[in-house]
Amino acid sequence: MDDVVIVGGGHNGLVAAAYLAGAGRSVTVLEKLPHVGGAAVSASPWAGVDARLSRFSYLVSLLPDRIVTDLGLKLALKSRAASSYTPDGKGGLLVERSPGEATVQSFQNVCGDLDDWERWQRWYADLELMARALAPTLLEPLVPRDHLRVHVDAVARGRVWEQVFERPIGATLQELFENNLVRGVVATDALIGTHSSLHSLRANKCFLYHVIGNGTGEWKVPVGGMGAVTAELERAAREAGAKIVTGVEVTSVESDGETARVEHSDGAVDARFVLSNVAPSVLGRLQGKEVRDEPGCQLKINMLLRRLPELRSGVDARLAFAGTFHLDESYDQLETAYLESAAGQVPSVLPGEMYCHSLTDPSILGPSLAGHETLTLFGLHLPASLFEGRNEQLRDELVARYLDQLNAHLVEPVQDCLAVDADGKPCIEARTPLDLEEELGLPGGNIFHGELDWPFAERDDEVGRWGVETEVGNVFVCGAGSRRGGGVSGIGGHNAARAVLERI
Repeated sequence: MDDVVIVGGGHNGLVAAAYLAGAGRSVTVLEKLPHVGGAAVSASPWAGVDARLSRFSYLVSLLPDRIVTDLGLKLALKSRAASSYTPDGKGGLLVERSPGEATVQSFQNVCGDLDDWERWQRWYADLELMARALAPTLLEPLVPRDHLRVHVDAVARGRVWEQVFERPIGATLQELFENNLVRGVVATDALIGTHSSLHSLRANKCFLYHVIGNGTGEWKVPVGGMGAVTAELERAAREAGAKIVTGVEVTSVESDGETARVEHSDGAVDARFVLSNVAPSVLGRLQGKEVRDEPGCQLKINMLLRRLPELRSGVDARLAFAGTFHLDESYDQLETAYLESAAGQVPSVLPGEMYCHSLTDPSILGPSLAGHETLTLFGLHLPASLFEGRNEQLRDELVARYLDQLNAHLVEPVQDCLAVDADGKPCIEARTPLDLEEELGLPGGNIFHGELDWPFAERDDEVGRWGVETEVGNVFVCGAGSRRGGGVSGIGGHNAARAVLERI
């Protein structure tokens, strides 16, 4: 009998395996796919093209330095040259990674004055203070809401707790900023992978995790692509002594609270503890329960270009696409897209954002692709229900529409810049929520496994626990569906390992 069996070899499962095996526990990881990593993988999607794209997840912010140090991970995460660029039909809003004169002038041009720029600086300074206070607590047992608020208020200024935790983020942004485009640039962090109005606290939860990562909130590029992150985690787990089995599908999880049996396509594993790295709804079905999925809401488009297209605004494309390129993501456009999609309609204007990995990390492109660049687009407010019964057709329609919306800001159509594969086909691919469900087992393509949670105890019986517990005493959630889960962070894996080590 093993000490621990982990269902699912995504990055959180590998983190948990490395910690547990490193503590001398016997660990078996079971993964349905022929490889580990889940959504944190690199792939070469085009025939005869030497490019290793981060196919699903693509940036890293939430992975704590502490986990990297604990597990001895050899990772390089690089800062991007720009934070964001948002075209507005004239010049657009450029935010440098370290804001300087170009950023100040950009705010002046877009807003007509510098009032929103001054508010922007105060807002993000407050958020950074909050991030420094909150980030370390993600790797600790849960505390009550009021305790965490006192902790934040002791270091952060003004009303930041109220603005992030208590008032809908939409109301906060309408109060803070006058310009609709500026509001939208801030608001996008509240909507990545989350189908919500900006006037719902669901959006606040998403915003919170997007701005507190590692105490800074900066989203960095993993050198070598997301597959390099997974490769290091797999190495750490195997070297610690974990057994990793791929190509086996778990079919049931049974437990009496003391011992458990996990049956799979090649047999069964008995263990004292089970860690579930699949979505909570998937775990529920493996336990024989009737459960409801919470579907995802995004479209991911990957492209390989022979060259970056020039922008009509005259802004250097190598700067505009290095950071987050916001496409039709003003505050009003985001809220309208939500309302339309919530009513079952494809948004009339599609909000999305792009960035070019290869500008920061050219190592993902082989020698034959010198001068080429990647382009990744993440589309918002496209719930899985829109694709039901017409997945392929709507996928193709949305790709065409997104390219048209991008082309409105380009000197030449992006289609003219696309590379072609060995068969002469354009190097472009897209993944809908239904595609993610089929390929990765994510219910409804939800990249967070469900609705995100606040990073504090919401009930008295959660205080002092790790946010990974289930109703069965020896079964824990270790993936994105754990409290404080979501994103490529390893936090769920760390916290589940700590929960087991306290009991074993």
